[in-house]
Amino acid sequence: MTIVQVNRRRFLTATGVTAAAALAAGATQVDWPRLMSAAQDNPLDPDAGVLVVVTLYGGNDGLNTVVPAGDSAYQNARSELAYKPEEVLDVGEGLGLNPGLKGFKSLWDSGQLAILRGVGYPKPDHSHFRSMAIWQTASPETSVPTGWLGRWLDATGDDPLRAVSVDPVLPPLLAGARTAAASLPVGGLTLPKGALGTAFQGLGAAQSGEGYWQARAARSVGDLHRAVATLGPHASTKDASGKDKGKAQPRKGELAAQLDVVAGLIEAGVPSRAYSVSLGGFDTHADERGTQQRLLTELDGALTPFVQRLAKTDRGKQAVVMVYSEFGRRVIANASQGTDHGTAGPMFVLGANVHGGFHGAEPSLTDLDDGDLKLTTDFRDVYATMVEDVLGTDAGPVLPGHSGRLTGLFA
Repeated sequence: MTIVQVNRRRFLTATGVTAAAALAAGATQVDWPRLMSAAQDNPLDPDAGVLVVVTLYGGNDGLNTVVPAGDSAYQNARSELAYKPEEVLDVGEGLGLNPGLKGFKSLWDSGQLAILRGVGYPKPDHSHFRSMAIWQTASPETSVPTGWLGRWLDATGDDPLRAVSVDPVLPPLLAGARTAAASLPVGGLTLPKGALGTAFQGLGAAQSGEGYWQARAARSVGDLHRAVATLGPHASTKDASGKDKGKAQPRKGELAAQLDVVAGLIEAGVPSRAYSVSLGGFDTHADERGTQQRLLTELDGALTPFVQRLAKTDRGKQAVVMVYSEFGRRVIANASQGTDHGTAGPMFVLGANVHGGFHGAEPSLTDLDDGDLKLTTDFRDVYATMVEDVLGTDAGPVLPGHSGRLTGLFA
C-alpha cells in the first residue's frame, strides 16, 4: 500500500483550482501596516459576524474523534484501535470526545461547541485531492475554478481584505473569479527597544503643518507599533542587544500561531469577515491512535484558548469557528492499526453564539455503503448556514443550485 503524504502545497499542485489560487496568492499579499490602517479607516462593525475556517488536511478519522465507544459494532470493527467507554470524554447519546479534546469538552459543557454529525457529500470520492477540491469549491458534481468563499467575495465587493488567509499557502476556497482573499504569512514583528525604540515610536506622532505624504509615513510607523501591540513579537532567545537570554521561550504550534494572529486582527477591528487557518497530518493509515490523539490535542490546545479569548470582547463574540476535513475514515481498521480513506464524518462549530449540542443524525455503523458511513448532513447545508447566518449574505450566488441549510445552529 502506498501512503501519500498530504499537505497544502501538494494539494494546491494537484487540484483543479490551482491557477486561480496561485494567481490570487501573488496578487493579494498584505502586510501588517496595511491591515492596521484598514482597522483605523474602516473598522469592523462590532456586530458583524466573522467566520474562521479550520481545515484539517489528510482526512481526520471522525469515529475516533467523536467516539461511539459503547457501540459493539465500533468495538468489533476496530479491535485495538477502538477507545473504551472509560477512555473518552462523555458527551451523551453513547458518544464521547477523543481524550485529546479536553478543552472541547469544557466548551461543550458551556454550550459553545456544536457537533454536526455525518457530514459529507453525495457520491463520495476517496481521493484526497478530489475530495478536498469538492469541499473547497462546494461543487460535488463538476469541477469549478472558484472556491465557495471566493464566490462570496465576488458577490459582495472587490476588497480582498474582507477575507484573510493565514495559511502558508492561500487555499482555493478563498479564490474567486474576480476577487481573492488577502494572504498574510504567520509571523510577528520585532521593533527596537530601549531609548532607540522610544525615539522610533516618536516618529509616528502627528505634527501640525506636515504634508500628506509626511503624515502617511508617520502613520505607518504608528501602525507598526499597533501591530506589535496587537499581534505580539517573534518569540526570541536573544535580548535587544543580541545577547542570548539563556532560556528559549516556548514555541507554539503552527495552528496556535495562526489563531493568535486571527484573534489579534479581529480584536484590532480589521474589517475582514472570513479567515482561513489549517492543520495537516491526519492521513493515519498506520499507528493511528497516537498520531491522531497528538494532532487532536494540538487542535484542542489552539482552538480552546482562541474561543475563550474571543468570548471576552464584543467583536470576538461575533466570531464563529468551523472545523472540517476532506473525509472521514473507513469503519473497519486496517492491518496496520490505522484506517483508510472513508466518507462522512463530524464537523465542529464553535463560538459564543453557537447553539451547542448535536446537530444531524448519527450515522449507522451497521447500515453501510460498501464499508463506508452514509452521510446524514450535506456539507453545503453547513456552508449555506455560515454564509447566511454568520456573513449575512444570500447563499444563492455562493452555492448555485443548492437550497438546503441547517436550522437551530445559532442561539
